[in-house]
Amino acid sequence: MAITQERKQELINEYKTHDNDTGSSDVQIAVLTAKINALNEHLRTHKQDHHSRRGLLKMVGRRRNLLNYLRNNDITRYRDLIKSLGLRR
Repeated sequence: MAITQERKQELINEYKTHDNDTGSSDVQIAVLTAKINALNEHLRTHKQDHHSRRGLLKMVGRRRNLLNYLRNNDITRYRDLIKSLGLRR
């Protein structure tokens, strides 16, 4: 259900904007997207897990807010990020 620490580190290394970056919008969106995808797979097999479904909805809302922030502040980074993550907007 959760992503591994190694996978999270790979995402941070791929989307960081500078050497010590772990919390930029790009990194947060990439990590949230990986968590959302993992939770979607879990919910496909456990359809009655409503607690996890609520967590999924909260993560989707948090990602949406971060995407809106990025779109308003740096449209080129936003477009590159949604293209690389395969998000549709």
